[in-house]
Parts: sequence; structure tokens; C-alpha cells
Amino acid sequence: MTGLAGKTYWLVGASEGLGRALARHLDRDGARLVLSARDEARLNSLAAELTGARVVAFDVTDQQSVRRAVASVGPFDGVIYNAGAYAPLRATDWDTDAALAMCDVNFIGAMRVMGEVVPQMVRTGRGDITLIGSLAGYRGLPAAIGYGASKAALVSLAETMRHDLKGSEIVVRLVNPGFIKTRLTEKNNFRMPMLMSPEAAAERVAKAMRSNRFRTDFPAPFSWLIKSLVFLPDILVYRGR
Repeated sequence: MTGLAGKTYWLVGASEGLGRALARHLDRDGARLVLSARDEARLNSLAAELTGARVVAFDVTDQQSVRRAVASVGPFDGVIYNAGAYAPLRATDWDTDAALAMCDVNFIGAMRVMGEVVPQMVRTGRGDITLIGSLAGYRGLPAAIGYGASKAALVSLAETMRHDLKGSEIVVRLVNPGFIKTRLTEKNNFRMPMLMSPEAAAERVAKAMRSNRFRTDFPAPFSWLIKSLVFLPDILVYRGR
């Protein structure tokens, strides 16, 4: 088990939803936080609730903004990539701008941040990386153009990093939540099984961060159902076509 107290974590995507709840949870656990997102006002209001949290606002879709942020953050023990964009989008209603925006935040943004952070960790020989993925990354799902593909790419990124950094002192973990009640999921007009509060989801993420386990999927049994779809033959998954 890994303690969080006294360690500095850079939380990217801290202004709303899961990120905001996670910041509060980590603060209660005694962690020192650097809070990042685009909305500086929302970050400042969150920092005012916490103990000694710092704010570094930046845009994960802008490479120069990422580099400036990394320089401003200074030394840290771990990074949590939680930046996310979501809109329900079907192939029959394709919106290129919306799809690309989700990919840019959810995956390419992670590549930009990891591209600055991982080489630093390799040089120092230590570090802690938590990528917040999604159960939607395990199998193509309806109305998930952009979102599902970007989360699948993030899962692949985490798995590759786990392979390459095995045997080092750099911990890589992937956390895949199901549905969380946030301003993003409010866009959905379908029933969301086992919908969780941000606070409950944050508790699960913090628990994962206290261990060196690579992969954490929740909530069960919904996560088991989603992962089982990977093993079903296409004729069952796409029946009726």
C-alpha cells in the first residue's frame, strides 16, 4: 500500500465533477495538490477549500500551454490525468468538431502531458502516474463517436507505459470508472446503470492510488459486464445486422 499524506500530486482536470471531488478527498488524506484545468476561477474557488493547494491553469490541447504548466508546477510525486470531454454522438449524426474535441482532450491531451512528464520521471528514476480512463474504452458502444475511441486509446497508452516502465520505480495505474453523475453525463438521455456520485467515485480512485495495482475498474458488477463484451463474438454483439 502507498500512503498519500505529504506527497505532492498534480491533478489535471480538477475543476469539476470527479476531479473536484478527488481533490477534496486527497486533501483530506493529507496530500499536497497542484490543481489544473482551463477554468482558473473554478480552480481558485476549489483551492480556497483546501490546505495549501496551488493553481496552475492551462489548456491540455495547446502544447505550449502544457510546457509552461509543467515548468510552473515544479517538483511533484505524482500526476493524475483526469481531463475529459464528452458529448453523446452517433455516427448517423457525425459532428467532426465535437468528435475531434473529445479526442484532443481525452487522449491527445494525455499524450502532451505524458510527453513532458514521463521523460522527467525516467531521468529521476521515480514517479507515480494515474490515468483516468473509462469502461467505455473496452468495446465500441452506441453513441460514443469520439469519446469511446479516445478512451480506448488512453487504455492502450496506459498498457504500453506499464510494459515499458516495468521494473522501474515509476508506477503506472489505469482507473476506469463507469457512469458518474456530472455535468457531462447530464447530456445523456438514456438510463445509466449503477450511476455513481463524484464523491463515491473519488473514494474508489483514491483507494486505487494507495496501491501499486495497475488496473482498477468500477463499479462491479457493471464493470464485469462491460469487460465481458470483449469476449463475445461479433455476431452476438451486432445481432440484427
